[in-house]
Amino acid sequence: MTNHLSRRNWLRTSALAAGSLVGLSVLDKPAFGMKPFKGSYSLREDFFPPVANEIKARLSANENPWGPSKKAIAAIVESAAKGNRYVYNSSREMEELLAKKEGVTPENILLSAGSTDILEKVAFALCMKGGNVVSADPSYLSLVKTATSIGATWKNIPLTSDYAHDVDAMASAIDGETKIVYICNPNNPTGTLSPIDKLKNFCKQVSSKTPVFVDEAYLELLDNPESQTTVGLVSEGYDIIVCRTFSKIHGMAGLRVGYMVANPERIKMIKKLVRTEMALSVTSLAGALASLADTEFQNFTRNNIKINREFTFKALQKAGAAPIPSYTNFILFPIQMPSKEFTEKMAEKGVGVRGFEISGKSYGRVSIGTLDEMKLFVSTFNAVS
Repeated sequence: MTNHLSRRNWLRTSALAAGSLVGLSVLDKPAFGMKPFKGSYSLREDFFPPVANEIKARLSANENPWGPSKKAIAAIVESAAKGNRYVYNSSREMEELLAKKEGVTPENILLSAGSTDILEKVAFALCMKGGNVVSADPSYLSLVKTATSIGATWKNIPLTSDYAHDVDAMASAIDGETKIVYICNPNNPTGTLSPIDKLKNFCKQVSSKTPVFVDEAYLELLDNPESQTTVGLVSEGYDIIVCRTFSKIHGMAGLRVGYMVANPERIKMIKKLVRTEMALSVTSLAGALASLADTEFQNFTRNNIKINREFTFKALQKAGAAPIPSYTNFILFPIQMPSKEFTEKMAEKGVGVRGFEISGKSYGRVSIGTLDEMKLFVSTFNAVS
């Protein structure tokens, strides 16, 4: 469009430089600030292309393009004949396996139909009588949206200049009305990772005042996830809730399996309200059990996401964008047109991506797919930007 700067001129006149982090001024103030969402709420601009549009590369939902694994699929098929039975026995088996994996007891594990289910139920359990939620801005909003919809308010704390959680500011924001602190690490939509030592110290410091929910949905995509998790704090007795999902590295987003690791009192808090494991199907649970054992597939996913992410990151730099270095299966990058217009133009050419508005600045977010999908994304991005 003629009213937009060319990519070259835009790059010249902006504070962004290819190969570096995005200019920090866009996050100097919170993107929201409403109690709850009103007026200028515009972090996320979702776009779902019309049915008539043929999307050749679906890169908008941070899905695993290779999953589920073949072993998981075989287990799902075999378990279909048991679809007349509830998940009781297999549920206990999964709890025991996950407890061993996380270094806790089965009483520290709560299964659910995906991690979103846990995010929402924790919000309901803790915020039914109001209060406030402290979290980073921008970040993932499922827990915040649920909490504010039932009467809580949101204390949104801007990320630091290097896109980490500002744990000092978050600690200062906690008051007698704070019901929970939410941390997404690695963070969505930025894809960035907060220093684990600072994060652990923060959790230890504030969890005596209020529970801390650490959403680690993308953690297992890291090369060394064990060194970057806060889950060990649970067994140490701190009031920490850690959430994981089978939607990312296991490629089971549509099959809906997730779990929470927390102290038994927090588990009981949820179980008094609902039985989350009853939302799981026998088939999904069988697939998750098989996928847990399929480390070969997990390594394949991790390695190929890293390769394709690096390809895409370099291509965005070459195109004149300034992508934010990511530890996840997506990349956030600034764009020179409104996010809705960008996602629509990409979709018209068969590529589905996500758009964001953060502090009045437009961003695109592309999920990492197969190499062919990323090549299509790059050529399409060059054509529309």
